[in-house]
Amino acid sequence: MASEGGSPGIKAPAPSAREPARRRPARSPRASKPSDPVDAAGEALFAAVRAYNPKTDEARLRAAFAFGREMHEGQTRRSGEPYFTHPVAVASILAEQRLDDSTLITALLHDTIEDTKASFAEIEKRFGREVAELVDGVTKLTNLQLSSTHTQQAENFRKLFMATSRDLRVTLVKLADRLHNMRTIGSMSPEKQQQKARETMDIFAPLAGRMGMQWMREELEDLAFKVINPKARTSIIRHFARLRRESGDVIKRITADMRKELKEAGIPAEVTGRAKMPYSIWRKMQEKDQGFSRLSDIYGFRAITENEADCYRALGAIHQRWKSVPGRFKDYISQPKSNGYRSIHTTVSGRDGKRVEVQIRTRQMHEVAEAGVAAHWSYRDGVRAENPFAVDPVRWISTLTARIDDEEDHDAFLEAVKLEMYQDQVFCFTPKGEVIKLPRDATPIDFAYAIHTRIGHACVGAKVDGMRVPLWTRLKNGQAVEIITAEGQTPQATWVDIAVTGRAKTAIRRALKEVDRERFIRLGQELVRVAFENHRRKATDKALRTAAKALAIDSVDELLARVGANELSARQVVRLIYPDLTPATGDEIDGHRAVVGLAPDQPHTRAPCCKPVPGERIVGITWRGRGVVVHAIDCASLVEFEEQPDRWLDLRWQEGQHKPIHDVTLDVTIVNDAGTLGRLCTLIAEQSANISNLEFKDRKPDYYRLLVDVELRDAEHLHRVMTALEAESDVAALRRHRDPSRAGEALKG
Repeated sequence: MASEGGSPGIKAPAPSAREPARRRPARSPRASKPSDPVDAAGEALFAAVRAYNPKTDEARLRAAFAFGREMHEGQTRRSGEPYFTHPVAVASILAEQRLDDSTLITALLHDTIEDTKASFAEIEKRFGREVAELVDGVTKLTNLQLSSTHTQQAENFRKLFMATSRDLRVTLVKLADRLHNMRTIGSMSPEKQQQKARETMDIFAPLAGRMGMQWMREELEDLAFKVINPKARTSIIRHFARLRRESGDVIKRITADMRKELKEAGIPAEVTGRAKMPYSIWRKMQEKDQGFSRLSDIYGFRAITENEADCYRALGAIHQRWKSVPGRFKDYISQPKSNGYRSIHTTVSGRDGKRVEVQIRTRQMHEVAEAGVAAHWSYRDGVRAENPFAVDPVRWISTLTARIDDEEDHDAFLEAVKLEMYQDQVFCFTPKGEVIKLPRDATPIDFAYAIHTRIGHACVGAKVDGMRVPLWTRLKNGQAVEIITAEGQTPQATWVDIAVTGRAKTAIRRALKEVDRERFIRLGQELVRVAFENHRRKATDKALRTAAKALAIDSVDELLARVGANELSARQVVRLIYPDLTPATGDEIDGHRAVVGLAPDQPHTRAPCCKPVPGERIVGITWRGRGVVVHAIDCASLVEFEEQPDRWLDLRWQEGQHKPIHDVTLDVTIVNDAGTLGRLCTLIAEQSANISNLEFKDRKPDYYRLLVDVELRDAEHLHRVMTALEAESDVAALRRHRDPSRAGEALKG
């Protein structure tokens, strides 16, 4: 049947048909009582249409009402209501959008061909060819089993878009039909509710959004969310209630402030505000991995002005009064969306530092923003509304279907459809027209590796829609991306931070390990130098050749590369050449005598800003009554002491094996996957290092960033730990964390 909400049961329903309606005993035709709910709904509908279209053909509307009621006579919904209340409710939803008579008549009759004895020919005879084709189109849309298998779903999407391409009003009626059924979904079985809610969330809500009917998208999402995750929705509503009790009516206060600012600036404007919908809040919580209390932009405000110039004046007044949030400004007036949407979006820090979103538009822009593509059929005072911002539906639908109506491959077709409908994903095109699916915020680097690892490795640049862009550019839906490659190019270490997909990050890390031999050799040289100097020896070429020969290694470079890659420790090399210099087991240097160059009993503290470890060059800064603070020679905090040379002490670490008591902070980004954090801790433990503290700094859907405090012996021990972590495929980024702002902590207490 054409409506999921209740089938009259005249025909056997399809396997996933709508809720079957029940037939009541037939009654003899007679005039309905004034209190009849169907008649009351009808009169309310006619009054609503007269209000915006005094020239409506009310006789024709009443004829459609009477015919539809007669056809559905005796049918009920699961709730027990007369079935015809549903078509009337669908027509009323469309009347709220001030749509034309033909669309309203289609709504009243949209179930008649499918579920009653009415035929296409009879509807054409009574109401004309236009209405008959619209009703037939809605019937065909309803018969699509949109929750079917992957291949069938692709074909059903194709049919949906082909039907839409003939007359967009078919889709408007279908959306209103689904909205009313979701409003009354409680009478369905729990299984059917889940199925319809998922279908609504996956198909109809995004379609409404794509057509510019944002109000309908939000309501459909919220109604589906209420079924799919009722506990989460209830929790968010309770949070809002508690927030209002604690902080009062924030919306009322900010609205008043904004009205005052615009009035003082001489800008006539209507200002309204509201809390964002529960599903919108929940989705933001999932994306940011944050609790409700940490979200800031949970309120939205709208300023409707008299003309376009006032929109920009209002923007200036708002930014003068409140601090704008960088990266949260969009001007859809100068660059409208394809569905005709025009508005200015900005986010500002309002009262108590709360972020609020503000939309600024004219009245005509607001009408299109509310009705979307449907604004083309809107009436006012009996004539079609002349809104210069209403998009031509024929042109809009042609751009929507241009890429998909000739596509034969099912998978490619679905990719193309989702590109047009789903705003939370990124679908981009290769120069050959192939669709590449990526997560939101993906970059050209992710795009390159999604095509082929070889393309990713050789990437040197990218063009988006023909324009050269940086590799860190965030891609958007529908963009055409061309990757520029060069022979001999290799991945850069910074790419790991730029890429967002696991595939790209893994491929980059593997490639970096392959091309890092030179880096490992240089690092090995430094580690060997430090190890030898700790015993007052020099790492000469002859000494290193001797060590390489003793270890059956072909060359000194190979020896150094193994030391740099943590396959061999610098201490082992020293032991091979000077075994007598190695400290005896258990002969460890404690923290009190770790530093050489201090006066007897002079207290010292490692600087928390740089946290130097044995093996690194160090310097001391004296503090009257506080002793000495030991800094790494390259510590950024030392700049403030450049004009006080008398406070500097030349220090060095005691030779020998130090105790593992020197904590160092590591900044680690790991893939958000089961067991990754456990493996990270295990790797550190395997290097005989202890984790003293762990703090999460950033949580994203695909990765975690955390600070890990590790207790170490010396610089070589630090290197072993970092190398072991870098070799782990689930570690996306790793660096030593130093915080100059903590320089003064050594003096506390």
